[in-house]
Amino acid sequence: ILINFKNNLTKMSQKKEKETKLVVFQDKKIRRIWYKEEWYFSVVDIIFALTESSIPRRYWSDLKKKLGEEGFEVYEKIVQLKLPAEDNKLRTTDGINTKNAFRLIQSIPSKRAEPFKQWLAQVGYERIEEIENPEIAQDRVKQYYELKGYPKDWVDKRLRGIAIRQELTDEWKQRNIKQEREFAILTNEISKATFNKTIQEYKEFKNLNKQNKNLRDHMTDWELILTMVGEKATTDITIAKNSQGFNECKTSAIDGGNIAKNTRNEIEEKTKKSLISKENYLHLTRKRREQIEQND
Repeated sequence: ILINFKNNLTKMSQKKEKETKLVVFQDKKIRRIWYKEEWYFSVVDIIFALTESSIPRRYWSDLKKKLGEEGFEVYEKIVQLKLPAEDNKLRTTDGINTKNAFRLIQSIPSKRAEPFKQWLAQVGYERIEEIENPEIAQDRVKQYYELKGYPKDWVDKRLRGIAIRQELTDEWKQRNIKQEREFAILTNEISKATFNKTIQEYKEFKNLNKQNKNLRDHMTDWELILTMVGEKATTDITIAKNSQGFNECKTSAIDGGNIAKNTRNEIEEKTKKSLISKENYLHLTRKRREQIEQND
């Protein structure tokens, strides 16, 4: 299991040509993408993290004019890139690399500017480290969850789930699943079969909003385990059937989810207790935010 986990982490780090991720600065999410061998960050996310402006796009529009007047050739430094928006769709937005992000930060009056510069430099350095040694990426994810207060045994399951999920999506990509919408539908089929809920329905059940959009970060131990069972079963069935294209992969996804459902039903029958829980980890998010505000 450990060998497979490491192999999956290696695959994850090698996909840097078009890799999109979120990083967090003082509880503010910054979208980024690996482009032309370096990180590019969302300009509006940087502005929001530093200013908490309710209209960061307007702030950016005004700042561009100011920078132009100061001789900073904004349009030569900015790259239009597609990043996930709040509706999870890829939308074009202004991106900036680490070097030019420092210049941008200098133009924004904020008490968070210096800590942000340090954070930005560290993020860039960590990426190089992770490429050279993928196990570092695993350790950092683990530290991230532990820092937020998640139990150690939960973190271990979450990390294993990430590797299994990556294995499944890799398999789908090789079988002509390309569009984000198709990935979402297939994932929903597994969830519906396993838990009788779509991802969105499950989020609403757990009282999660857009700011807490990663459902798996709010799953209980058994929910994580059943999710892993459904996705691992889907991967193996997809390979065994040599499923090709969306329709065949969808059938395999339903089959995999049904295996997880059968497991859930048997356990619930024996324990007389539902494994589907309203429990979430929002209290950890609130606690972490309070700690950050106290440090500020």
